[in-house]
Amino acid sequence: MTTTTSNEATLKPLPSGHYSFVDLVRSEWTKIRTVRSTMWTIALTIVLGIGIGALVAAVTRAHWSSMNSFNRSTFDAPATSLIGLLFAQFSIGVLGVLAVSAEYSTGTIRATFSAAPNRTRVFAAKIVVFGVLSFIVAEFSSFVAFFLGQFLLSAPATHATLSSPGALRAVVGGGIFVCLLGLLAMGLGTIIRHTAGAISAFVAILLIVPLIVQALPYQISADIRRFLPDRLGVQIVTTSRADIDYGSFSPWVGILILAIEAAVLLIIGGMLMERRDA
Repeated sequence: MTTTTSNEATLKPLPSGHYSFVDLVRSEWTKIRTVRSTMWTIALTIVLGIGIGALVAAVTRAHWSSMNSFNRSTFDAPATSLIGLLFAQFSIGVLGVLAVSAEYSTGTIRATFSAAPNRTRVFAAKIVVFGVLSFIVAEFSSFVAFFLGQFLLSAPATHATLSSPGALRAVVGGGIFVCLLGLLAMGLGTIIRHTAGAISAFVAILLIVPLIVQALPYQISADIRRFLPDRLGVQIVTTSRADIDYGSFSPWVGILILAIEAAVLLIIGGMLMERRDA
């Protein structure tokens, strides 16, 4: 009897399906880093974020002598080098959608929920992994784009440093902006659960909705547009007061509003994930 009891005590129990949150984070990290589309979209985000800003900065420097005095005096050097972030938002949005919709498309989400039945914890782990990854990629792109852009904007063109008024805020805020858009897209992907549909909805929010709103009466259009991501993004990377639209939110308030919008979509997506069949 003693031997039997001793052998039973040394046996490891089978997994119960109740994994710790750290285990779920590790699992989600393994999923997202081993998918080929992740590497492609990250590479595209970096290329767009850095490359377009560098191209615009180089062209501006080449045509600096032909610019009029007003354009020179109101020139926003940090915003010029960060303009690529407004294109990188599309690729990070695609990654945000794929972070959830890809599992629904392949049906592997059922295996995930079978192994870890607590869907809220699974979704929270997905948000943490994607949020940290997108933040690192976005901030890396933003800082490299700024330094490269300012290097290309050599004298006599106006250029800036991180100590210039509003420059550090624009660089850091630009990265946060791209990260939050990725989380917003992730919320759409969770709600819609269809890759093409969620990407279409994300692109519509960035491109189509502003055009529709612009067709409304001016006062209504102005009140709505300042809450839209495209307008918030421009204000976040802008440092020149001459380029700030009247009635727009300040950069940090804009980041807060975008964070609330992303959080609302993620919460709705999480609630639907709990209620709907996998």
